[in-house]
Formats: sequence, structure tokens, C-alpha cells
Amino acid sequence: MVQFGYKLAAEGFGPAELVHQAQRAEAAGFDFVEISDHYHPWLDVQGHSPFAWSVLGAIAQGTERIGLATGVTCPFLRYHPAIIAQAAATVALLSDGRFTLGVGAGERLNEHVVGHGFPAVAQRHDMLRESLEVIRLLWQGGYQSYEGQYLNVEDARVFDLPDALPDIAVAASGSSSAAIAAELGDGLFATDPDADLVVEYERLGGTGPKYGEAAIAWGKSDDAALEAAWATARWSLTGWKVMSELPNPVNFEAASAYIRRDDVADQLSIGPDPEAHIEAVRPYVDAGFDRIAVMNLGPDPDAFLDVYAAELGPRLRDLRRSAR
Repeated sequence: MVQFGYKLAAEGFGPAELVHQAQRAEAAGFDFVEISDHYHPWLDVQGHSPFAWSVLGAIAQGTERIGLATGVTCPFLRYHPAIIAQAAATVALLSDGRFTLGVGAGERLNEHVVGHGFPAVAQRHDMLRESLEVIRLLWQGGYQSYEGQYLNVEDARVFDLPDALPDIAVAASGSSSAAIAAELGDGLFATDPDADLVVEYERLGGTGPKYGEAAIAWGKSDDAALEAAWATARWSLTGWKVMSELPNPVNFEAASAYIRRDDVADQLSIGPDPEAHIEAVRPYVDAGFDRIAVMNLGPDPDAFLDVYAAELGPRLRDLRRSAR
């Protein structure tokens, strides 16, 4: 059965508003909320980037049933995996076991801020692998030490551990990262409806849930939805090779300066028509994703959540995977 989540865009809203949106998402019938873990927004116009882990704690206490997830945290460079092991365990306890730790290899935008550089992707994958080994080790309980090529732990213990440890969903875009997800994760996380990635993850032994992230732009009019999506999300059309490497919002402003509103309209479902948004989500279902976070790039979160509760949500739940 496919579950649907609501993406909390921490680059676009302050902490109190994100908690409000999570509460509204629970009332609207979403199964989970997923929050980005950034230090900077992508563009200055977005104007926010609160500490995701504080927001998660507030959401855990302000909701009752909805799942929580990071989408995603880089557990090295800006953080150390020993800290993420502790943070994830704490959120799992505060949420009564509703938390999933989504992890990935990060972007320069967020990780360069601590002055340790930003390694090439192969090294980041090695660091991600070591990070997962550290987190798993610390979640065993007791005092633990670890000596890796890149990461070390000296005599550390996470004292507050939940009885049921959080699942870990690992972000992947190819065979190398899919192998890490299959070996050391409990699930897969991806941003594109890539059926081949799902097949590769399962071929490598992955059996857990598959998280996908579907961007749409709902608005009361096509023009309003398109304008909001272009103003705040045109950076997403630059591609992962750019998105992972640029250091600051000003660089994304420059890189996305050539992107027109028509370019955004070609890539997103725009406006008030639920059918367009259902068709935008359908490829994720067909590709085999069973945890789909909907990210609304339109201008009115509350109105979108009303529409989801009344019409869009029930129709999305009727989607069935097409035969392949």
C-alpha cells in the first residue's frame, strides 16, 4: 500500500510555520511529513532555514499519529554521525516511534559551512558508509569506539535509546549509493521516479520501503502557482551536478538566471486541476515507490492542505501501480 507524505520545505518557512503545516498535514490525512535538513536556503528569496532537529522535536510533541522523517540529513561534515545517532534516537522517543532517519551524501550548499571542504562523490559515499556503521554501532547500546578511514568515535554511548530503533532510508541516485541503501539502510530514498533505481536496489538485496519525492505546484490559478514555483524553485531545474556543488544561494541565483517560467511549467504540474497533479505523482507509483512525499511549490500551503483533504488525497490513494 502506498503512503503519502507532505514535504516541509524548511528553506521557505520559519520553524513555527513548519510545525503548523505538520499539524495541518496530519489533520488533512497525510501519512508522514518529511523535512529538509539545510543550513542555507537554495535562493535568498526563500528566506529561511531553521534547525531541522529542533523543528522535529516540536512536531513530535505537537502531533499524534503522523510519521516524521528527515529528507535528507547528511550525517558527516556539518554533523558527526555520533551526534545524528543521538538526535535520531531522541526524536524517535519524543514521537513514540514515528521517526525515520533519511540520510544522504549532502550538498556543498550546507556542508561547506564548517570549513572542512566538500569531498568528491566517491569519498562522500565512503563517508556515508562509515557514518551508517557508526550510527548502527551506537544504537547497539553501551560505550563504543570506532576507527574508520574518515570518521572516528572514542568511547561514546547514546544513553536514551528507543526499544524500536528508527528505520534509516538512504538517498540514492545510482548503483553505488543503491548498494549502500541495500546493505546498511532499511529503505531507499530518491527524488526522481526512476524504476531502474528501484530494481537495482531490490537486486542488491534491498527489501525496505522506497521513498520518492514528487514536486507539484498547486495554486488557485495557473499564473499564481507558476509564479511561486518559478520564484522559489527554479534552482531545481539546474540538475544534480549543479545542485550538489554550488556553495551559496547567490550561486544558485546566477545558475538559475536563464531559467524561464515556461521551463518551470514544462517540468511541473501547475494550477488548481487535481488531475494534473495526480498524473505528476503516478510515475512514482508506477516506478515502485511506496512512500511518496508531495512537495507543493505553490503559494498557499493552507489552501493546498484543504484541497488535499477534500479531493486530492482520496484520489491519490486510488492510484494503482501499472503493469511493467
